[in-house]
Amino acid sequence: MKPHRLTLTNALVMGYGLDKQIHHIYNPRPATQEELEMYHDHDYIDFLSRVTPGNQNDMRHLIDTFNCVEDCPIFSDMYDFCRMYAGASLAGARKLCAGACDTAINWSGGLHHAKRGEASGFCYVNDIVLAILELLRYHPRVLYIDIDIHHGDGVELAFYHSNRVMTASFHKYTGEFFPGTGKLDDNGANLGKHFCLNIPLQDGIDDEMYLTVFKTVIDDTVTAFRPTAIVLQCGADSLGCDRLGAFNLSIAAHGECVNFVRKFNVPLLVVGGGGYTIKNVSRCWTYETAVLVGAEIPDELPATVYDPFFRDSQWKLHPPLTGRVENQNSPASLQKITIGIRSKLRYLQGAPSVAMQDIPPDLEGLLASEEKTQEEKDEERGTALAGERRSDRTTARNEYFDGENDVDQEPCPSISDRRTSIPARRSRGAGKRTRGRGRSRASAITVKGDGEVDGDENGVASTVKVAKPRSRKTQKEKEKDLTDVDFDAGAEAESGQEPMTPIDLDVDVS
Repeated sequence: MKPHRLTLTNALVMGYGLDKQIHHIYNPRPATQEELEMYHDHDYIDFLSRVTPGNQNDMRHLIDTFNCVEDCPIFSDMYDFCRMYAGASLAGARKLCAGACDTAINWSGGLHHAKRGEASGFCYVNDIVLAILELLRYHPRVLYIDIDIHHGDGVELAFYHSNRVMTASFHKYTGEFFPGTGKLDDNGANLGKHFCLNIPLQDGIDDEMYLTVFKTVIDDTVTAFRPTAIVLQCGADSLGCDRLGAFNLSIAAHGECVNFVRKFNVPLLVVGGGGYTIKNVSRCWTYETAVLVGAEIPDELPATVYDPFFRDSQWKLHPPLTGRVENQNSPASLQKITIGIRSKLRYLQGAPSVAMQDIPPDLEGLLASEEKTQEEKDEERGTALAGERRSDRTTARNEYFDGENDVDQEPCPSISDRRTSIPARRSRGAGKRTRGRGRSRASAITVKGDGEVDGDENGVASTVKVAKPRSRKTQKEKEKDLTDVDFDAGAEAESGQEPMTPIDLDVDVS
């Protein structure tokens, strides 16, 4: 779960040039404490914000209470790390709700084990649950799909009683393999009964078997549940040769699951997850990025500063990962699973409708009494502006590009509705008094969109009217216009010349 996986993934994505095929790349703001507490307990979030490696001995009793032991150690800047990956998933959900994109990717997210009040399985904050809650503000039904080798227990538990979220987890299940949950008979409860789908698999499942059961289950689920948004967790520990996994999946098969979900043309949030062989995780997520943007990339890896990581595979995107573990799954066992899933889906009797009711509250409402940052003020202007800084595809300065993002284009002066300061030029007849009121002594003027000009002479502000270009008018209208002008803007019109625009006026201010 080390962030170095993301560094390698980013290097490969940039090396293949996939960043130029992604419409927008954002630097999302970290999640606020109030946003984290939309799901997690206040005491737990407060603990995460205060605990550090330096004071963990003094907080030993809380560390045990919140399960930050063994596989959830305390490390430096842990709280900031949690806020960053959770904020990215929330930003992706907001983009989908606003219709700003149809697919959002956050490879740093996908920490599906975290519970409401405790950490679990390398997961401290459950960004998936937070993102789904954000999606539910707009979408009536959300489907969560998990292809991590571990059961997505944290997400399932959060929506165990809800019929607006259906969870489908494809994972290894023996009763002892972490987290020890996710058997076929787990159905959900109350309104959420039959809305929890678990597909328990055994060691060594290969590409053909996995894709067969995946496509069958997901196709039937989408048909019955009719989700309006999908969240896909792409844990790469289900690949062959993973340090903690025991499947025989190839990167191509893992990516085919992503491609199958993408083809439903439903708003899609894609997050990362587990994966403990770093070089394979980065290759997998790079390939799946290409799948999501609809690009074909070669098997030869691009040259990066991380080439030594891929030396043993001869710098290939698809190294052989299958056949290392004996396949303990049989066609009969997989058929039993698909029959059980279809039996659950029959109870749905059509997609559940959503009555008019209170939706999760606006997060900004909770902050109304607090002083807002500039990013939070920007976010209030619309859900598409989620406080992020946008870093679109870049164009080298020596690369020809003709468009609105041209880095070499010359700036063009223009007058907008905003106040624009322009220098005042001296009259062509310098020193000669015109029919206006002033002489050529002003240093600058400010042009407003309403046609007014603010001038400053020796610290004294004055306001004059700028004559607008005129169409054909009656003699009385022309005389009335001249009485409203404080300096001679009509000389050229009387001489038969074209009237000047406000930016070309020569102004003398006394």
